[in-house]
Amino acid sequence: MITKTFSRQTGLFKLFLLLTLLLLIRCFTSGRLNAQTYDSLIRLQGHQVQVYHSEGAAFKAKRMAGQLDQVMQFYSGQIGFTPTVVLLVLSPSDWNKYSQGMVYGMPHYTNSKTLIVAAENNDFWKSFIPPLDKLPIELASTIRETYKVPESGLTMEPFFDLLAIHELGHAYHKQGGLQMQRNWMGELFVNIFLHSYIAEKEPTLLSALTIFPKMVVSMTDTATLKYTSLQDLEKYYNQIAQQSPQNYGWYQCRWHMEAGSIYNAGGIAVMKKLWQALKNQQVVIDDKSFTDVLATKVHPRVAAVLTNW
Repeated sequence: MITKTFSRQTGLFKLFLLLTLLLLIRCFTSGRLNAQTYDSLIRLQGHQVQVYHSEGAAFKAKRMAGQLDQVMQFYSGQIGFTPTVVLLVLSPSDWNKYSQGMVYGMPHYTNSKTLIVAAENNDFWKSFIPPLDKLPIELASTIRETYKVPESGLTMEPFFDLLAIHELGHAYHKQGGLQMQRNWMGELFVNIFLHSYIAEKEPTLLSALTIFPKMVVSMTDTATLKYTSLQDLEKYYNQIAQQSPQNYGWYQCRWHMEAGSIYNAGGIAVMKKLWQALKNQQVVIDDKSFTDVLATKVHPRVAAVLTNW
């Protein structure tokens, strides 16, 4: 448990960390790419997604494209749908040509069906590295073990690379015609999408996926948050996202943690049932009706996100 003394010591770090988490909000996906052609990039052939990368980024492009291929192959068998996606793996010099206003390092999916990721370590990822000497010993040890890089300290690259799968999940529900019903469900869905794949096919990456959200939630005193309910989020979504980044960051990390608990309760079947339920229920319904749909057609643990938040 984080003591009051520890909370005061790490207050500035917590503020900076959660301010930066504002960049996880989905509102940025409404922007358009500055260019629709990729003449300045190198085409990588042989993948399910169309892949273009900056010079010097071939290795990472192959790795990430290969992983997304596996994700799409996996979900083709689970839900019978595959979106159309272009993957761009970009150096800092190419980033602003294709990513309109995004900080370098934040994976994001655009309305032009394009998924953009960073090719290199960067200041944005580095900003999330906590002051380990001020953390509880057990937490510091876990973070060090999960995000260590031989001879060069820590990097949050493993977590942010996995967010590419989170963003791919948005391609699925946007192109698949799902009615997400609520803002929070739009984010919970893609986290279930991400966690379920990793747990099923690449479980060695579970620590990289889960430690970061646990770190943020454990360092947040909810008494300092103005909004904590899902009803607050729906009513003040844009206000929270734009004016209360600490609050929004807490919500995001809670959704990551909920996704893990949901998978542990029901396995991959939950993802398949959730896909079908959101596809079939095209009319927006009230909370009681939505709870009933989630409990009876998906899994009680998903309904519990709404009833027990």
